[in-house]
Amino acid sequence: MATEYPHRIALLGLGTIGLSMLAMHLRRPDTSITVYDPRPDYESQIRSTLPSLLDSPNPATLIDDLIRTSRLKLATTLPEAIQNATIVQEQSPEVTSSKQALWKEVAGLAGPDTHLWSSSSGIPASAQAAGCEAADRVAERLLVAHPFNPPHLMPLIEIVPGPETKAESVEFVKKYFGDIPGPGASAGAGSVGSGGDQAASQHYRPITLHKEIPGFVGNRLAFALLREACYLVGEGVVSAKDLDSLVTASLGPRGIGAFLQKLAPTIQNVWGELGQVDIEGDQAWKDLVVKQTEDAYGPYTPETRKKKEEMLRDVVEMQKKKWGEL
Repeated sequence: MATEYPHRIALLGLGTIGLSMLAMHLRRPDTSITVYDPRPDYESQIRSTLPSLLDSPNPATLIDDLIRTSRLKLATTLPEAIQNATIVQEQSPEVTSSKQALWKEVAGLAGPDTHLWSSSSGIPASAQAAGCEAADRVAERLLVAHPFNPPHLMPLIEIVPGPETKAESVEFVKKYFGDIPGPGASAGAGSVGSGGDQAASQHYRPITLHKEIPGFVGNRLAFALLREACYLVGEGVVSAKDLDSLVTASLGPRGIGAFLQKLAPTIQNVWGELGQVDIEGDQAWKDLVVKQTEDAYGPYTPETRKKKEEMLRDVVEMQKKKWGEL
C-alpha cells in the first residue's frame, strides 16, 4: 500500500516540468507519488515519456510495475490525488489567480500538517497564499521549491519561503531534495532511487533565498542576460550563433574585487546603456532572434532535446567532481 512510504506526494500538473519532477521524486526509495492533471491524455504522456527520463532498462513494463508496487498512482480527481498526501507539489500555469484558487481547494482537502510546495518560476508563496483562510495555515506551510528545466537532470532547487513560512518547513524541503539521488540511481520499479554511488546521492543542490522577490534569483539573472542578448541580436550588433560562442567561450573565473575596481568606469558606462526590449509589443526582434537561432541550431525536436540532455549530463557530472572543492 502507498501508506507504507513515509513520503506520499500528490503531484499536480503533468506538463514538461511535472513529468521531469515525477522522475526526480521516484529516485527516492521512500516515496509514493499520486499524480493528477485535468488533461484527458496525461496517462499516455506518462507512459511515453517517463521511462526515458528514468533511463529504465524495462521501459515497456516500468509504468505498470510502478503502479503494481504502489509507487505510482494515476488519480482522476483532485481529492483522490491529495488523499493521504504528506506533500502536495503543484505545477499549474503561471497565473497568480489560478494558483490562489488551487491552494484554497487543496487546503480543504489536505491534512493539517501536509507540506505545500509550488514549482512556480516567479510567483512568491505569499501571493499564492493570499485569499486562503488563516485557519487553514496555508501561508505557514507553503513555499516555492523552484526546479530548473529539466529537473530530473538539473541540480539546482531554489527554495523561496514566504514571510509566514515556518522554519521547520524550510529545513524539511532542503533535506528532502538534498537526499534525492542523481541520474545514476537505479530505475527499477521496486528500487527507483535505491542505487547510485555517493556522488549521485549528492546530486541536488537546494538553496534558500532570504526574502521573496519576483522571478526569484536564478531567473532574474537568466532574464537579464536574455534581455541584453535579444537586444544585441535585434540591433544587428552580433549574430545569435556568435553570441552563443561569446557566452560559452569567454566567461571565466575572476577575482571580483579587482575586477570591479579595474573596470568600474566601463561597467558603470555599460550598466547605464543596457538595451531595452519590449517582449509583448515588438515582434520584429523576436522573429529575428528565433530565425537566427533556428538557422544556427535547427528547430527544437525530440532528437535535439535528447542530445542536449546528454550534454547537460556531462556538464553536471563534471561539476559534481569539482564544485565541492571551490
